[in-house]
Order: sequence, then structure tokens, then C-alpha cells
Amino acid sequence: MSIDWASAVAPDLAAFERLAEEAFVALPETFRKLAGGVALQIDDFASEEVCRELGAESEFDILGLFTGIGLAQGEATPRTGQLPNVVHLYRRPILDYWAEHDEALGAIVTHVLIHEIGHHLGLSDDDMEAIEAAADAPEA
Repeated sequence: MSIDWASAVAPDLAAFERLAEEAFVALPETFRKLAGGVALQIDDFASEEVCRELGAESEFDILGLFTGIGLAQGEATPRTGQLPNVVHLYRRPILDYWAEHDEALGAIVTHVLIHEIGHHLGLSDDDMEAIEAAADAPEA
């Protein structure tokens, strides 16, 4: 397949959301089920408040973020007024990272998605790497 680079444009928020949803569907089923109650939010950048709280030097430093109460910290019954668990993916920093590295955009989105869902699940970096490897493995 040949890409017409002369007319190619960066994915807008809607296209990026479709890419993230496709990445989520490609994750191992057991991982998807555990993350089933987590909403996916796509924005261009993290808010100024988030950047400040995380000590980011630039709005391009944060590719994704999990907000909410992780499974390990949660209670059996959610409290009234509890905000939903959300995985935030930040389009512009991810696109910037993509431009600077020799990786496919879909692979980067998958990596950030797994990492942020992993925070919700309380997984280690090794656990997240194994899930990424399973998501990248060809189906039998």
C-alpha cells in the first residue's frame, strides 16, 4: 500500500479516537474485560493543572494519564458522586513522539493505552510489557 504523503495530514481528534478504540479492541480479551469500566478520553494536551501537578516541563511531556480510583484502591461499591475512571490520551504529544521515533503510530497509542490501563489495574511495568507483546502477537 502506497501512502500519498503529499496530501496526508495528521489524524484529528476523531480519527485519533478511532485509532485508540481499534488499539483497545486489539488488546487481549482478559485485559479488556478488566478495563471495561474505564472511559477513554482523547484531548490535544493535558490541562495546565495536570501538567503543573505532574511537574511537566512542557505540555508535550505527558502522553497519557489514568485518573480515578484504581482497582487495587477501590471499594466493593463505588461511592456516591465518585467520578468515572478515565484513560486520557493526548494526541499532540503522542504525534510529537511519533515524529521523533521510528515506531508506528498505532504501536505508540497501544503502548500508552496499555500503560495507563495498567495503572488502573495496579500492574507492574513487566506485566504491561507482557500484555503489549500479546497484543502485538499474530493471531493463531
